[in-house]
Amino acid sequence: MIVTQQAFRAALLDPAAPVPEGLTDPAGRPAGRRFDVYRNNVVASLAAALETGFPAVRALVGPDRFRALAIAHARARPPRTPLMMHAGADLPAFLEGAGLGSALADVARLELAVRESYHAADAAPIDPAALGRIPPDRLENLRLGVAPALRLVPSAHALVSRRQAALEGSAQGAEDRPETALVTRRGFDPVVTALAPSEGVFVTALARGDPLGAAVALAAAHDPVFIPAAALSALLAGGAITSLETESVP
Repeated sequence: MIVTQQAFRAALLDPAAPVPEGLTDPAGRPAGRRFDVYRNNVVASLAAALETGFPAVRALVGPDRFRALAIAHARARPPRTPLMMHAGADLPAFLEGAGLGSALADVARLELAVRESYHAADAAPIDPAALGRIPPDRLENLRLGVAPALRLVPSAHALVSRRQAALEGSAQGAEDRPETALVTRRGFDPVVTALAPSEGVFVTALARGDPLGAAVALAAAHDPVFIPAAALSALLAGGAITSLETESVP
């Protein structure tokens, strides 16, 4: 009997499923115990990939609980690609579905964003002084090209400080406030910076190609006292601005 790929996959991820009928060992005997060992190793490997890819989430829930969650995730949502850089792409939704809340899911989203930033294409940043040389009458229509490694993760919680405290093994401060995590990568390693929500709105607008004036207006609608200087400084420090495109004033 030929074992179908679908039957093999289903049995591989369900510890209660019987060994697929017709599956044998090299000696032609029923694969029984060999298949059980293989099944356990596959799930353990998938769980280990999540432990490596989500260290802050693991620290926040504890290693034993995270291991159990990782095994449950591996069985419920097996990977759709052999590329391990994509492992756990739907873990944030899985955590929310398990009733663990949006704050923890946002930390998982940030860890995914850091990984995506690490694997993104390289891009040469502009000379920071170039921005200061733009004539004032052209700033409103200035468009900024951004690096492929830039990522933004908005959150209703103190996302950046929560993740940093988890990685450092320290207690998080009592204050919980909305933050947008900005991920940039000047060299090889991504850097995470906390932005105010209005700054996140501003950078999001710039990243989709809105001119500087329109991006400032959107951020000011979110926070009337918004000033773009801090967000622009974070982008420049992270090497996240790759081009400046000006338009002549009519």
